[in-house]
Amino acid sequence: MQKVRVEVEWSSKNFAATLGGNVPGCVLVTAKTYSKLQKEVREALEFHVQGMLEDGDDVPQWLADGDYEFKWCLMDAAALLQSLEGMTTIAAIARATGINERLLSHYANGIKRPSAKQRQKILDGIHLIGRTLTHIGG
Repeated sequence: MQKVRVEVEWSSKNFAATLGGNVPGCVLVTAKTYSKLQKEVREALEFHVQGMLEDGDDVPQWLADGDYEFKWCLMDAAALLQSLEGMTTIAAIARATGINERLLSHYANGIKRPSAKQRQKILDGIHLIGRTLTHIGG
């Protein structure tokens, strides 16, 4: 099974995704929500492959057969933070990371870009929230 790299960025209040170099041609998808983007990327790739096959273009067999899975890569902090909408809040991430909530909001909206160190703090805080939730038992 091949992996198709999906690079996701936050752009003008939308998610924007492009597909990796192992997919011939160009596929660009935008959507308001991350879940909608994931659905539309699948549909766009299927449509793209169908069109290539109908045009007689050279399509790798694994792609024509649908023998692939997506590797989702959130390329910027805004896409990362926006993808968590509905699962956690900026306030919770701020508490877990020690980063000011207003600054996190600026990162989430693409107003500012975090340094590599700040991005790692965000990832570590999100992982902390996840670990904490997995330890809740009944």
